[in-house]
Amino acid sequence: MIGYVTIGALDTEAALPFYDALFGAIGGKRAFFDNGWAGYGPDGSDANVYICPPHDGQPARAGNGVMFAFPAPSKAAVDAAYAGALANGGADEGAPGNRPPEKEGFYGAYMRDPTGNKLCVFAKS
Repeated sequence: MIGYVTIGALDTEAALPFYDALFGAIGGKRAFFDNGWAGYGPDGSDANVYICPPHDGQPARAGNGVMFAFPAPSKAAVDAAYAGALANGGADEGAPGNRPPEKEGFYGAYMRDPTGNKLCVFAKS
């Protein structure tokens, strides 16, 4: 069980449009931005995803093999999150679709944030 997620950013403020679009499409919102930290969570709830510079003062870098996956309420929300992420500095890592392609049940989209962290937004169908 996960209590919260922290994602390192090279420039938190520059990453805000990406995360605003991504989380906004799946029912989340920015809870705060203060002193280089941004917090996101479900609308009306406390933040459970934090975007910030690394604590050790070194530049943030994407973890090889690390990916965070966020549930969406629908396929349309997955499509919107993917489009919003790419329109705000994200990079494609796999367009929205069924995984595996020939099977229904898991519909996901994969992208990288402006720092290079890999993310997935998915809906179960």
